Amino acid sequence: MNLLVIGTGAIGSFYGALLAKTGHSVSVVARSDYEAVKAKGIRIRSETLGDYTFRPAAVVRSAAELEAKPDCALLCIKVVEGADRVGLLRDAVGPGTSIVLISNGIDIEPEIAAAYPDNEVISGLAFIGVTRTAPGEIWHQAYGRLMLGNYPGGASERVKALAASFELAGIDGIATENITTARWQKCVWNAAFNPLSVLSGGLDTQDILSTQEGFVRAIMQEIRAVAAANGHPLPEDIVEKNVASTYKMPPYKTSMLVDFEAGQPMETEAILGNAVRAGRRRGIAIPHLESVYALMKLRELRTVKSR
Repeated sequence: MNLLVIGTGAIGSFYGALLAKTGHSVSVVARSDYEAVKAKGIRIRSETLGDYTFRPAAVVRSAAELEAKPDCALLCIKVVEGADRVGLLRDAVGPGTSIVLISNGIDIEPEIAAAYPDNEVISGLAFIGVTRTAPGEIWHQAYGRLMLGNYPGGASERVKALAASFELAGIDGIATENITTARWQKCVWNAAFNPLSVLSGGLDTQDILSTQEGFVRAIMQEIRAVAAANGHPLPEDIVEKNVASTYKMPPYKTSMLVDFEAGQPMETEAILGNAVRAGRRRGIAIPHLESVYALMKLRELRTVKSR
């Protein structure tokens, strides 16, 4: 397929490189990294897949520069305040273009589905430890599983083809019929470790878990309760599995902490705010989630006032 990746951060660069490895023609829209990526491509350093350089078929500042609309436009940016996701897609989407959203958070799809009602929307979740260390430089530390499904439900042939391509590239590519439930599953981990890494002043996942395991578990259980109340029951052992897998993975600096340290907007609303509002609508007791969300909003306010 002819694919376009919008965003050359850690996620877009890593998964775009894997798709190119399997024979797809992959172009990229690069913004702050444009000069570096145009000149030398994107270097991937991977603990499991080796080191190599991804040279996109085309490197552009805007999709309007491309000669043809892609089969799939992969939007790989964070859902943060001020991100014009609809606008970024506008020049990339043609009548047959599938829109693929690879981002964290709950309820991130409705805005795009409403703006492009005639296009297939594929929602994607990355279970990965990967970091952009410099323009055009990506460090893949652990995992890589990518789960894909149609929004609001189903798994089309294109979803299955993309999942198969990732399998061929050496990671787990999973097509799911219910991507919304999968989003709640990922939120179990994200709602705990992402904000706590910021609020703790920069601790990694091992430090957080080894000293505050009970608090981490409480947040995870509240996400599980909110998901169930909204029609997405999660496995009974999901908290145990998340805790065990985090103990096994290398000490990891969360993406939210990386953004905070760089002075960039954080995914507070997509990960925490939307989960808190979903819990309140159903009358679920979520004292730990509400407390962490309130503290994150204060942290954001402090950042704004200090500029």
